[in-house]
Amino acid sequence: MSEAILQLRDIGKTYVTGEFNVEVLKALSFDIFKGEYIALMGPSGSGKSTLMNILGCLDTPTVGSYVLNGLNVSSANDEELAEIRNKEIGFVFQTFNLLAKYSALENVGLPLIYAGKEKSERDERAKQVLERVGLADRWKHKPNELSGGQRQRVAIARALVNGPAILLADEPTGNLDSTTSLEILDLFDELHRAGNTIIMVTHEEDVAERAEKTIRMVDGQIVG
Repeated sequence: MSEAILQLRDIGKTYVTGEFNVEVLKALSFDIFKGEYIALMGPSGSGKSTLMNILGCLDTPTVGSYVLNGLNVSSANDEELAEIRNKEIGFVFQTFNLLAKYSALENVGLPLIYAGKEKSERDERAKQVLERVGLADRWKHKPNELSGGQRQRVAIARALVNGPAILLADEPTGNLDSTTSLEILDLFDELHRAGNTIIMVTHEEDVAERAEKTIRMVDGQIVG
């Protein structure tokens, strides 16, 4: 097995609401290795969204240690978290989160703007990843000129453009019909075979079966 790209040790998250402390995550510890494909499952309120926010450097744990690609994320400040997010993590959302006025090429190139890349380099790299997800002939199209499946492919290309350490996908087929969902899941299979590390949140067993391993959560704890 290759090196652990993501290490969690005794991660806890507590929110303070008025006089009450709400413990959402309780002493989570696990490793994810380079090239693994993981499904994250759990009922509503299980803490999987909070865990995803921590894995995606959108939030920090109250206690515990999180090391991503050799970086101790748990003690990073907001500015450092933003830099780590842009460099190390590719996000794929259920609602695509594309900018309506931008072409597919421009949407995919956005993370490269934050990385300080020149326009020529951004466009070249964006075209490469659009070709990789099967949209080489759609790079001039805006989101409203694309189907739901094509929009999700643009979103996946945007997630890949910086060569991130991990792909975090949150219910990526949630807004798609069954045929298009299968096409997107096939694409994730291809990305996994190409060596990408993928963590996918899903509530659907048939989607989770695509992954190598499933992490199941209940009441802020891993149960299997």
